[in-house]
Amino acid sequence: MLNKEAQISSSHPNKVIWLALLVAVTFFMENLDATVITTAIPTMAQVFDVGPVALNIGISAYLLAVAIGIPLSGWLAERFGARRVFAGAIVLFTLASWLCGASETLPLFIAARVLQGIGGALMVPVGRMVVMRVAEKRQIVQMIAFITWPGLIAPVLGPPLGGLLVSYGHWPWIFWLNIPLGILALLATLWLVPKRISDVHRPFDGWGFVLTAAACASLIMALEWLGQMHISQGLVLLVAGLLCAWLAVRHGQRHPTPLLPFSVMKIDTFRRAVVGGSCFRASINATPFLLPLLFQLCFGWSAAQAGAMVLWVFAGNLAMKPATTWLMQRWGFRRLLIVNGVLSLLALLACLLLSESLGHYTIAAILFIGGLTRSMQFSCYNSLGFADVPQAKMGDASIIFSILFQFSMSAGIAISALLLRLSMEWQQHSTPEHSDINVAFAGIALLVVFSLVDVFRMEKHAGASVLAKG
Repeated sequence: MLNKEAQISSSHPNKVIWLALLVAVTFFMENLDATVITTAIPTMAQVFDVGPVALNIGISAYLLAVAIGIPLSGWLAERFGARRVFAGAIVLFTLASWLCGASETLPLFIAARVLQGIGGALMVPVGRMVVMRVAEKRQIVQMIAFITWPGLIAPVLGPPLGGLLVSYGHWPWIFWLNIPLGILALLATLWLVPKRISDVHRPFDGWGFVLTAAACASLIMALEWLGQMHISQGLVLLVAGLLCAWLAVRHGQRHPTPLLPFSVMKIDTFRRAVVGGSCFRASINATPFLLPLLFQLCFGWSAAQAGAMVLWVFAGNLAMKPATTWLMQRWGFRRLLIVNGVLSLLALLACLLLSESLGHYTIAAILFIGGLTRSMQFSCYNSLGFADVPQAKMGDASIIFSILFQFSMSAGIAISALLLRLSMEWQQHSTPEHSDINVAFAGIALLVVFSLVDVFRMEKHAGASVLAKG
């Protein structure tokens, strides 16, 4: 049951919109810091006097901290209050961002990245949970649209932004950019976020946390190791992660007050959105990873040229946003997911045809159309996921959604890297060539095909409750 403060928030739609925008800012900060470091690795390796490969642990440490921290976020928000946890997460993330830029050694940098990951793990799930609990059903599509755009933009914007700051500035600024955003977000939190969103106080489920954290950490590391062609170690971690995930679900079904009540997965639209949506999100994150490789290694472009071209995907993402809600209301989730899903698949397959002979304008048009379709599909899945979830279960749904979201975004890069390296081994290439990158694009396209399987089995008017105009 919602308390009075949450009920007051839901009666002021403008305040709910500002709350959604606040969560979007924190989502942008979290997702940007997962990718912005990639182009700064060579420079940072020189500063820390280590090899560039050693800096990969900075990415892995961040992703692991996020994956382990997310399951705790819902319980902490219930126990200590949403505003206190959300504000604390912003403070921790901002402070850790300053420490990342101020680090002079690799161990200190890794420790700061872990702290940053913990802060990010608590920010977004708690923020999304608050928005879903205080928003009315008719507002959910609009709120989700506000919250989720950073998930599309940050992976595309991160690498070129990092490259720009390193080339023309000082590498710590890729982290220090979070400081002014964090201060503004903290001030907004004190005004917008209700103190509590639930009067329920569940006892802490320690065994459930251990199993869930072990599953998340093992699966994330398995994908990282498989992507680096450490096949035997990766497979061991993958089996261990799947076993822990099965035990966590089994534990959650039997425990009277589980950390993660998996009963929310029985809701048909939520289950299809997280399963099919995870496959599609993985393909989304793989594209900004593969395109710069294609442009730089095969076309001979500079990093700046490659980054500028990838920004056409970002432009397509933004251009679709104004029409997203209208298209959902006009066509419904199922029809739109099918038609737009096919278009997304064709746009991804068109990447197999990219070559220097096409010219910059043609390549930009293909990437722009791909950005349009993936933005639409991304928003549809995210809105559908919460369409039929009761208000009382919004918190549980938000946490499970966040876990699978984080996993799928990590999986996209890992799967594409694995396919790339397998093709290189098969064709005996020492560096990635055009045919290797095309193999990776074809494999990623299969993920979009898999995402469409559940859509065809979806009920015709699924999610209609959140599409009513009002």
